[in-house]
Amino acid sequence: MSSAVFQLIIMGVIAVVLFLRLRNVLGTRDGFEPKADAKPASKGLPRGFEVIEGGPDRDIADHVDIRSDAGKAFAAMKAVEPDFSVTEFQGGARQAYEMILMAFESGDLETLDKFLSADVYETFETVINERLAKGLSVDAQFVGVSEMKITSATFDQRSKEAEVTLRFVAELTSVVRNAEGEVIEGDLNKIKRQTDIWTFARSMGQENPNWELVATGG
Repeated sequence: MSSAVFQLIIMGVIAVVLFLRLRNVLGTRDGFEPKADAKPASKGLPRGFEVIEGGPDRDIADHVDIRSDAGKAFAAMKAVEPDFSVTEFQGGARQAYEMILMAFESGDLETLDKFLSADVYETFETVINERLAKGLSVDAQFVGVSEMKITSATFDQRSKEAEVTLRFVAELTSVVRNAEGEVIEGDLNKIKRQTDIWTFARSMGQENPNWELVATGG
């Protein structure tokens, strides 16, 4: 037997051995494979622990405890309006906060009318008109929001009315000027912190996507 033929036999034996080992490790495909169980096994989990397919809604869990009243309210909102996002709402609320705050400081009633409920608008309008009657004006510069947190959320299943309350801590500079333009209060070179607790409301499942500011506090 020549050395070349002997080498071919040895290589064939090695190939058969490798094939058998791979089949033992990987198994075979015969066209019928059982589907993997989509739900994780509950073995070892404490009693009363509910396994939720796909896990918790991170869009809710990233902002509030999903087991809290606020978490349940957000889940109910999503059930009525699946495209609703808590994260996007919070981003929009931050922008609305800055626009409303600066519109109030500058006395821009036209802008305020787009964001406020009738009751809140009336309150803001009264303060602005009183300021104008005294010949006073506010010169303010918005620096930014240093803190923002959702403090509560509610949802009425019958009316589909949703309300979300947030706590804002803003940084800004402002001065009050008299009719002659003289500064009588504040310092434009000093940043002050202002805390506001605002509640926004909207009817879920409606074509109008806009939220209104329905309550303010501090």
